[in-house]
Amino acid sequence: MKILRRLKAPILKNIFRIFIVVLVFTSCSSSKVLTSQLDETLEEFPAFETGFTGIMIYDPVAKKVVYEHNSEKYFTPASNTKLFTFYTGLKILGDSAAGLEYVVKEDSLLFRGTGDPSFLYDKLESTRVLDFLKTRNETLYYVPPIFREEHFGPGWSWDDYNYYYSVERSDMPVFGNYATFTSTSEAEIPVAKPKFFYRFLLKDSLATGDNFRVMRERDQNKFLYHQPAGAEKRSREVPFVYSPQLVTELLSDTLQKPVKILPSEKADFSNSKILYSIPADSLYKRMLQVSDNLIAEQLLLMSSQVISDTLKTDIAIDYMQKNYLQDLPDEVIWVDGSGLSVYNKFTPRSVVKLLEKISEEVPQKRLFQLLPAGGESGTIKNFYKAEEPYVFAKTGTISNVHALSGYLKTKSGKVLIFSFMNNNYTVPSAEIKAGMELILRNIYLNY
Repeated sequence: MKILRRLKAPILKNIFRIFIVVLVFTSCSSSKVLTSQLDETLEEFPAFETGFTGIMIYDPVAKKVVYEHNSEKYFTPASNTKLFTFYTGLKILGDSAAGLEYVVKEDSLLFRGTGDPSFLYDKLESTRVLDFLKTRNETLYYVPPIFREEHFGPGWSWDDYNYYYSVERSDMPVFGNYATFTSTSEAEIPVAKPKFFYRFLLKDSLATGDNFRVMRERDQNKFLYHQPAGAEKRSREVPFVYSPQLVTELLSDTLQKPVKILPSEKADFSNSKILYSIPADSLYKRMLQVSDNLIAEQLLLMSSQVISDTLKTDIAIDYMQKNYLQDLPDEVIWVDGSGLSVYNKFTPRSVVKLLEKISEEVPQKRLFQLLPAGGESGTIKNFYKAEEPYVFAKTGTISNVHALSGYLKTKSGKVLIFSFMNNNYTVPSAEIKAGMELILRNIYLNY
């Protein structure tokens, strides 16, 4: 019996060693097979041949890179930039947005903007600031900022001024900083919302064609419309030129009482109060789900106001670079909140690191509810479909640029972090998206 026991111990040890070797070998083999399949898709899928692609997929639990290709190269990220804006809000803003800063001086109420985009914005449910201003008995004075941020960000396309996604940045947005015009068969003139903008509508006598359209003069609030008889009902959201004068006129018309301008040098806000307007998550969710550029830009202005009492995008970006982004693998070139600028440049591996930092601060359930979910919500509602969503990620799309960065939940239950960027392709973006879905679905099924 003693001899048998002596024999059993080495045999069991050897069997255990063999089992471990086989397990490791099998794991390495399956990993190599997966890598080979992904390489093959990138090399042979026609759409990827026309441009420049970078990808990194990372397992945060195992602390290992599952797959990477050009992950150290810089790409134009488009609206993936909003992930950096989201992280800025998480680090600087509280649970609720500061909707208005105000101070009462005898029979006057002085107020100034905090950058909050929710005031009178019909895409967000927030009436606190409106209700507050409506019910005050004091004379209302709007105080413009001393230093006004440029209306457009650096690297924005100058001829996008007429499109809803390129509204102007400002200290106190109203109605989302755009007017809506809707064609109607009941009248010869479009319906304007707010009604205040009827006064700026002019018929374009030179326009031809069967399609309804509204074009604003580039530097002034003059909206030229063409509404042919029998045209289908359509709406156009057109940004307006922002100015303190326009804001006070628009507010006076909306509140049905006078709102005056008071120069900032005559206003004392040393004992001011803050009126909070909307949960911060409401802003984050709309920004991430539908890629709302106004909210993204204003979040950086709101953050800079908290840091320095000045609404300047660069202040928020510089602060984040120095205090929270030093540990990224590569320095980020970051200039705006929305990603409209072609000057933004990130590497996939830096975006992955950022997403890892976000996941360490935001509970997964909350995070996945804020992000678009494949086949279910937001900008990827029609892509990455499965019985249960497996991709929770932010898209980024401008001309010849498409990116997707976020979290991938595999069929085995692992949650991976990824960044997939494509620049300079010449095919329709639908073809790029099809190739991306092949790769991400392969990982979903096999990792």
